[in-house]
Amino acid sequence: MKLLLDQGLPRSASMLLSARGINTIHVGEIGLWAAEDAEIIQKAGEEDRIIVTLDADFHSILAVKNARSPSVIRIRIERLRAKALTELLFDVISECQEELKQGAAVTVEPGRIRIRRLPLLPNS
Repeated sequence: MKLLLDQGLPRSASMLLSARGINTIHVGEIGLWAAEDAEIIQKAGEEDRIIVTLDADFHSILAVKNARSPSVIRIRIERLRAKALTELLFDVISECQEELKQGAAVTVEPGRIRIRRLPLLPNS
């Protein structure tokens, strides 16, 4: 499993996740800190990475394009530090691994994970 962490998430989480065996990069590490969402989606698709973000726009873009990939994990928990984000992502990946491999839009809220398969259909 390979992750691409979006701007707004702790850059140091990339190192923590990589140290625990998950191939992870942060947009800031590859010069995409100011990139448009579409460019980040393209990069994730090219490298078969799952986008991890705080931004709802990624799910919207995937829906409009009727896309089957890349998978996106949207975190709806504010002010997570790198260690807490790392632990949370391990739990999410463990619970949603098969769906993420097949293409999914995952939303993580306190105490709840919502999984929607790609492509996103209206009212899904």
